[in-house]
Amino acid sequence: ETKMCWEKKMRKGLLYIAVLGLTVALAGCGKQEELQPHGQQTDSIIEEEEITGEAVSFLTGLPISEEVQNSRPLAVMLNNIKAGCPQSGIADAAIVYEAPVEGRITRLMAIYDDYRNLEKVGSIRSSRDYFVYFALEYDAIYAHFGQATPYVGDLLNSDAVDNISGAVAGIKRPATKTFYDEPSRKAPHHKYLSSERLQKDIEKFEYRTELKEDYVAKFQFGEGLTEDNLTYAEDATVLYPGGKTADRPNGFSYVEARFEYNEEDGLYYRYQYGDKHIDELTGEQLAYSNVIFQYCHGEVRDTEDYLAFGCHGDEDRMIRVFTQGKMVPGTWHRESDDVPATYLDYYGDPIVLSPGKTWICIIWDEFRDDVVYE
Repeated sequence: ETKMCWEKKMRKGLLYIAVLGLTVALAGCGKQEELQPHGQQTDSIIEEEEITGEAVSFLTGLPISEEVQNSRPLAVMLNNIKAGCPQSGIADAAIVYEAPVEGRITRLMAIYDDYRNLEKVGSIRSSRDYFVYFALEYDAIYAHFGQATPYVGDLLNSDAVDNISGAVAGIKRPATKTFYDEPSRKAPHHKYLSSERLQKDIEKFEYRTELKEDYVAKFQFGEGLTEDNLTYAEDATVLYPGGKTADRPNGFSYVEARFEYNEEDGLYYRYQYGDKHIDELTGEQLAYSNVIFQYCHGEVRDTEDYLAFGCHGDEDRMIRVFTQGKMVPGTWHRESDDVPATYLDYYGDPIVLSPGKTWICIIWDEFRDDVVYE
């Protein structure tokens, strides 16, 4: 049986890039690949050439220092209500998660593989349990200000999460240094953090700063599209995770989220609230090499409209990976908190991403018919 993936040498700082133009023959397709620890994977199905001299990020597949490669990521909850935009420091994130919250807007979680020199990140908002479970896929330290205590309080206060939280009710060990008030923003959109402040609380809590020994890399990077994917991938250059109108209660609709693919640089540019989605610090539009629609079962928990989403399970729910102007269909499953979700293509092989940043939309499965891409 053959599989498309990274070599074990990736852990030693070697980046492999698939050689284009080769015809690939599959054998024994359809079986799930066994995950290997600490970023190791099995052999590739096409020839590869070696580029030596640098380690690569487990989050982007791009060259990075070995020190950062071995460091734990940082996950930060970010405001996405219009009054709290634009965000600061979001452009530095390797991965961004977007999911619906109460009020049927979306909230963001930015994941940084290198948070040592973050000048200003915010505005910081409160936690929901499904975001925590996604952060655990990356062995990330988790930062937020506030939380839906009835649904996530016990998890945040447990040993399962290395939590950086503001001093609010329901938190047993608040971080006293990390967060500060930005005078140019009004409450509740005024809480920010910097890496210098954050590091003081990480040291105080004695949190582990290196990846755990049995860490499993979530993504596999290569050319993004294999010869086999191309046989069933669809063109997809404009993506609407909540549809084209702003009147649907799926979260993405109300923020008018969309992505537009630029063939010249191979990136998907992000739009919301009828305009370009920018980083306040750079003034530039956010752009990503990969966009992923991960479909999850969702439920309304109470009369306050707090939501729940299925972050685990082996029922092989739907996944749509957008890269290089194409949509690759597949399924995802996740067995436990200790391992990341795996994304498998039509043949049961891991879906390969293009090197670069990734935006992941958690699609409420019951609203799947709202999704549009063309």
